[in-house]
Amino acid sequence: MHVTDEIFNQASQLAGHDVSADAALMEGIEREGAGWASGELRRLGTLAGSERAQEWGRLANEHPPVLRTHDRYGNRIDEVEYHPAWHELMTVAVENGLHAAPWNAGRPGAHVARAAKFYVWSQVEAGHGCPISMTYAAVAALRHSPELAAEWEPLLAAPAYDPGLRPPAGKRGLLAGMAMTEKQGGSDVRAGTTRAKPLGSGRYALTGHKWFNSAPMCDLFLVLAQAEEGLSCFLLPRVLPDGTRNAMRLMRLKDKLGNRSNASAEVEYEGAVAWLVGEAGGGVRTILEMVNMTRLDCVIGSAAGMRAGVVQAVHHAGHRSAFGRRLADQPLMRNVLADLALESEAATTLMTRLAGATDRALGGDRAEAAFRRTAVAVAKYWVCRRAPAHAAEAMECLGGNGYVEESQMPRLFRESPLNGIWEGSGNVAALDVLRALSREPEAREAFTAEVALAKGADRRLDAAAERLHGSLAALAGHTADEAAFGARRIAEEMALVLCGSLLVRLAPPAVADAFCASRLDGDGGRAFGTLPPGPDLDTLIGRALPT
Repeated sequence: MHVTDEIFNQASQLAGHDVSADAALMEGIEREGAGWASGELRRLGTLAGSERAQEWGRLANEHPPVLRTHDRYGNRIDEVEYHPAWHELMTVAVENGLHAAPWNAGRPGAHVARAAKFYVWSQVEAGHGCPISMTYAAVAALRHSPELAAEWEPLLAAPAYDPGLRPPAGKRGLLAGMAMTEKQGGSDVRAGTTRAKPLGSGRYALTGHKWFNSAPMCDLFLVLAQAEEGLSCFLLPRVLPDGTRNAMRLMRLKDKLGNRSNASAEVEYEGAVAWLVGEAGGGVRTILEMVNMTRLDCVIGSAAGMRAGVVQAVHHAGHRSAFGRRLADQPLMRNVLADLALESEAATTLMTRLAGATDRALGGDRAEAAFRRTAVAVAKYWVCRRAPAHAAEAMECLGGNGYVEESQMPRLFRESPLNGIWEGSGNVAALDVLRALSREPEAREAFTAEVALAKGADRRLDAAAERLHGSLAALAGHTADEAAFGARRIAEEMALVLCGSLLVRLAPPAVADAFCASRLDGDGGRAFGTLPPGPDLDTLIGRALPT
């Protein structure tokens, strides 16, 4: 070996750890009624931290899906080929119930357990979470048509990953996708031009296009189209009951910034057969509950990305030295790491609270349903907004080593903006917060009541809550345009106060103190690494250490 071949002062690969060994996560699932799933979560976390799983994530992204529109003889097939690593990731996700399994679990905390698993397994690779999330959310829409739900829900919840285009009824398990947006409309789904012509017996023929159809190899799709009564929701299978392929044409796959393992297609319908879901003309109402589910997954996915980033940063800093000291012992680096850990823990604590609210709301708890209505939109706006800056800072902790693909940090960075765009961009989410505040008094009251649970515990939180109260009261005197102009400020203020209340009540004092000082009391900067003097950095960083 040449002397220049000696390698030292390089961090080892982070592998062989338990991804679920996350204090904020495990405390959260216990608190929210899913402590019974801790053993399952530990097993999944151990697999997630293994070299084998990490290699699946790498391969699935380095070998993105390929569209095959025709077979060798010229027959139209409209299939997407995935690398075997994709199928490994999907198999683990489905067999561990990350898809629609909680809907049929019949056990309190099932949606919390599923959220925790989604959070852990997403840290291996985020792209395959798209069809998993859509399958989870689709059940909420299908239940608007009990006959369709009775037919398809058992297969959507089945713990069997069964890829390939075959008649759905003959498969061991199904996946569901969505197709909502069009070229001219984007988030304005009411501007869609896809037409639905009635065929009788609840069947329609759909003609038109969709600009984004993620995971086009799913078995079923929820599609919005214009019926005579107005915008409606339909269930469209890739393969019809008689075995013929539905007239859904895959035109091309999107060349995306991130999410490379997952195919997103532009599709056209040429009289594709679909079944009406819910009431004709009630398409938006039908998909609202589904949107709440996918928005929750956006929050979970962004929280997972933050956790993955800070764990990599803390690991690297603990095994790399510069200027005579480990990076982890350098005062400024400690500030950065602690600040990243604080942001991650706030997101995880908020995520588990929302998962608990979802579980109880679906069980009939009206107060939790009201809280969830506003809080999910607030979290969707804020947590997903913070993810890109968090990923960039975590990558910078690794220096040049973090800028190369082998570190996994570039993939994490490219993925980070996605959840802020999917299921409504930041503006859409912030405006939805305003809509809930103005139209649903019970949602506003439930949010305020949640924040008030920490009243008197921290003067900085109390002051921030009082400022928020004033901001919300002032909305009554604003025109619609004035309120919309400040929607992001309102959503941000609500998110910070809600996180502060949760951390003051539920997190270790060191975490709550650092959050209130830096996020609520103005004693912190705009960049990560600007915590004020005083916080217990050892506790903050220690809770981010991989084990």
